[in-house]
Amino acid sequence: MDCKKALVEMNGNLDLSVEYLRTKGIAKAESRAGRTTSEGMIGSALSSDCTVGVIAEINCETDFVARTDDFKALVNVVLAHAMITDAADTEALLATPVVRRVTRFAVAQGGVGSYTHHNAKVGVLVEASLGNPAVAPTEPVQAMLKAVAEHAAAMNPLALDRSGISAELVEKERRIAEDQARQSGKPEAMIEKIATGKLEAFFKDMSLVSQPWVRDPKKTITDLVHETGKAAGTDIAVTRFVRFALGDA
Repeated sequence: MDCKKALVEMNGNLDLSVEYLRTKGIAKAESRAGRTTSEGMIGSALSSDCTVGVIAEINCETDFVARTDDFKALVNVVLAHAMITDAADTEALLATPVVRRVTRFAVAQGGVGSYTHHNAKVGVLVEASLGNPAVAPTEPVQAMLKAVAEHAAAMNPLALDRSGISAELVEKERRIAEDQARQSGKPEAMIEKIATGKLEAFFKDMSLVSQPWVRDPKKTITDLVHETGKAAGTDIAVTRFVRFALGDA
């Protein structure tokens, strides 16, 4: 209320409002200016037909605030707004101090699923193409998409598949593999083959679709998706995902 009064008195001028508060002996805002809003919540939401999904990170200074009903309500308002906005409005939303990032997936021939960890500090949004878009909101497809999102939350893959891993990182991994092979005394003629094998293992470990499913390591994520598609009677392929962890750069 003090801040509101100051803004009214100073006709909305922020700098003058701060001076007004300081002259009234209310200097807490000044002392908090350098603090970071490293706590908060990650939330996600899906449309009723599961063709649109959003994920957002909303920040605050303390975990105590993040657990309040008012803060949770704010997160829900941001998600509801992001669900119906276009890209330009999303950029405007990001201009607010507490909204750190927002991603929105909207797909015409597919579906979207999500997972948010119980502590609201990690969340994932997953998109898939569907041969029959009508199955997007069905329980088997949504359960699969949630399972993929949960897996990505736990395993933090670098990319959807090997094509999404930067050439610079691939080259770095190759150099490391070659140096390790040389240092272990392997013949020069074998080094390229050894490095290629290690790169294949790197791609498998770092790509979402080729990772062993965290709930059943005998299956890869691709296996899980194909099994669901077979049961649903349609082709399914995961096309993209985004993972938010609270405070990530």
